[in-house]
Amino acid sequence: MTTHSETRILPHTADQMFALVADVASYPKFLPWTAAARIRSVEDQGDHQVMLADLVISFRVFRESFGSKVVLWPARKQIDSAYLDGPFKHMESRWNFRDVDKGCEVAFFVDFEFRNRLLQGAAGMFFNQAMMSVVRAFEKRAQQLYG
Repeated sequence: MTTHSETRILPHTADQMFALVADVASYPKFLPWTAAARIRSVEDQGDHQVMLADLVISFRVFRESFGSKVVLWPARKQIDSAYLDGPFKHMESRWNFRDVDKGCEVAFFVDFEFRNRLLQGAAGMFFNQAMMSVVRAFEKRAQQLYG
């Protein structure tokens, strides 16, 4: 399996960063390699919401669609996602947001494995750089939206 974790302090609030990451439908506007996003459903569960979403990832000759279950925990400022269907054997991610003196601490973790060994090997070669690009894309988008 391939994992990546990163923690950064950004000059925005935890609520702002939570809202940005929770807006899955907007990912194609700013997230590298995200060609399309579709929200299947959103269910309110009281203290959290459960969203089912599809993303289309396009990188060079690779183009795949996959489904995720995204659980939004507003009071905890946490977003969990788990793989539903597509090219992965396993995938999960977690975002945590916490207000700190100079803004917000953003912690991101992802763990995945492709079903196809060739794709898994290729992913391993550029994975850390790609995940850092994803986090930077959220950072840049927050700057555009919140100043």
